[in-house]
Amino acid sequence: MDEDSNYAARQASSMPVVVLLLFALITLVSLFVSTALFWTLFTVFIFYLVLAVKVIPEYRRGVLFTLGRYDGVTGPGLVVIVPLVQSLRIVDLRVQTLDIPPQEVITKDNVSVRVNGVVFYRVIDPAKATLRVHDYVYATSAIAQTTLRDVIGGVELDELLENRDTIAQEIRRIVDAKTDEWGIDITEIRLQDITLPDNMKRAMAVQAEAEREKRAVIIKAEGDLAAAENYAKAAAKLATTPGALTLRTLQTLSDLSKDPSQKFYFVVPLELLESWIEARKTAEKKKK
Repeated sequence: MDEDSNYAARQASSMPVVVLLLFALITLVSLFVSTALFWTLFTVFIFYLVLAVKVIPEYRRGVLFTLGRYDGVTGPGLVVIVPLVQSLRIVDLRVQTLDIPPQEVITKDNVSVRVNGVVFYRVIDPAKATLRVHDYVYATSAIAQTTLRDVIGGVELDELLENRDTIAQEIRRIVDAKTDEWGIDITEIRLQDITLPDNMKRAMAVQAEAEREKRAVIIKAEGDLAAAENYAKAAAKLATTPGALTLRTLQTLSDLSKDPSQKFYFVVPLELLESWIEARKTAEKKKK
């Protein structure tokens, strides 16, 4: 059986409870020997209870050491230790947050950015978190900062801005693999702020404006094309329908009459114009 399985399987011994019961029995027996001895032992027993009895909440566990040696994980509830012989280190099992301070990183395409984030983690093995690392909070923070710089340094700026969640998941996977041996589970890592240099912000603003203008020109051209096609269909329909052009002319006059300005309109019948054109063509033919 390896050391990891020993950590997981070993539970706190029952020796403190036995010592406490033995002390209580001796105190009761002393009552039949001497009253003074009884009160002396009773006072010592009360003081012993204050030092020996601990209450551990449900969301915490206690790592027990006997004469400096690991002696198992105890809790939650009422826990009894032997004062001066045993010590208890309390470990919180709830999910905790850890801020990643802003990191100055150069991306793959040589753009300097400042990135910060937050780490959500929890202790799943109190024994490993106590015995394997001196300060698991500081160690997790250091690993998260280093991994963030390494991962972001291997991607380009556009990929960083577009795939923040994917990059955060990759950072979480790497950090979780490194902290697993410390009994730490990384539940989530989120990238918060990505700060760009001012000149890069201006360049991106110019690029975004150019993209918007490009889309506007394309949309306008598509609209003109659709309008031209509809105009061509309407003209062909008017040309083949008798009286349609006259009705269109009358509708146009009706729309113009709504204008309050003083205007004069002279309406010439299209038939008169057509007859004049035909007469002119006939005269030109006779000349030839």
